Amino acid sequence: MINRPLVLTYLYLFIYILLSSGVILYNKWVLSPKYFNFPLPITLTMIHMGFSGAVAFFLVRVFKVVSPVKMTFEIYATCVIPISAFFASSLWFGNTAYLHISVAFIQMLKALMPVATFLMAVVCGTDKLRCDVFFNMLLVSVGVVVSSYGEIHFNVVGTVYQVTGIFAEALRLVLTQVLLQKKGLTLNPITSLYYIAPCSFVFLFVPWYLLEKPNMQVTQIQFNFWIFFSNALCALALNFSIFLVIGRTGAVTIRVAGVLKDWILIALSTVIFPESTITGLNIIGYAIALCGVLMYNYIKVKDVRASQLSSESIPERMDWKLEKRSSDIFTPNSNNGNGGSGSSDMNVDEEAPLLASRLSHSGRMQVGNHNK
Repeated sequence: MINRPLVLTYLYLFIYILLSSGVILYNKWVLSPKYFNFPLPITLTMIHMGFSGAVAFFLVRVFKVVSPVKMTFEIYATCVIPISAFFASSLWFGNTAYLHISVAFIQMLKALMPVATFLMAVVCGTDKLRCDVFFNMLLVSVGVVVSSYGEIHFNVVGTVYQVTGIFAEALRLVLTQVLLQKKGLTLNPITSLYYIAPCSFVFLFVPWYLLEKPNMQVTQIQFNFWIFFSNALCALALNFSIFLVIGRTGAVTIRVAGVLKDWILIALSTVIFPESTITGLNIIGYAIALCGVLMYNYIKVKDVRASQLSSESIPERMDWKLEKRSSDIFTPNSNNGNGGSGSSDMNVDEEAPLLASRLSHSGRMQVGNHNK
């Protein structure tokens, strides 16, 4: 007899991997001068934010699928605005990197996410420096350096954009814990987009007006409504697919799916974009970094479960809400310095980090002394 819940779980995992890989490859194809040739990453990101914000508005205000949270000006100014600013920056820099470096190399650089998040958490005081975590971060860094050394088409500008985007996202994750936790604010996926997407759109308008608008000449720019609509729709669907996956699986399953997605994406990118050449040194470096990421994930799972045993029994799926994803790692910081806010835990995909961080916060609220 077919186990229907199990089939649905694997179906949701498949949809997540498909959409996550698809959004990244789609963005690369749209932005690359060799393909669709729309080299305006800020414009593309604004389209995503505008579309997501509009859909969220209709779901909240028109169809009333969910109710808006009690949002005061103080909370908006001190929480939503700074989080939106770093979210917009991470998407801007991450999408700009597609113009200069390959998708495969970008995925390898994303292994730095746990390093960046851990450092930001330590700097902001939401995590403590621990020897075991530090050595894992060192291993990840060495792997990324080796992988970068083996990159045939290494581009300094693209690498700087991607690494800057990673640190912007890391800081956003830490701020999400520090600011939202202080206010006791819990946002679901729809309300997250409702409040943060429009604000991110406004932040992106400034660099767009200064950097891209002067270079926009209608005669030289392809604008295909269906391509941009489907691209934005995929990005929105990715947010909700993560929500479905989180609701049906545990932390370990999510991490394994994230790692599998990274390898599939690296392989697919070399087929779809022939210029994305992978060398043996690339693979060795990424394998070293991945070992550090997996070891880190193991430590985080062990820490969270140990904390659970010392407090109260919590379903495994909450483990995921306390943590986050695998190539961009995001985990909860328990009060005993487990690396919470600052660590990442699952793949923070380019267009989906909004959702995961909110779910993480929701998990924190339910677990009490487990902070994101």
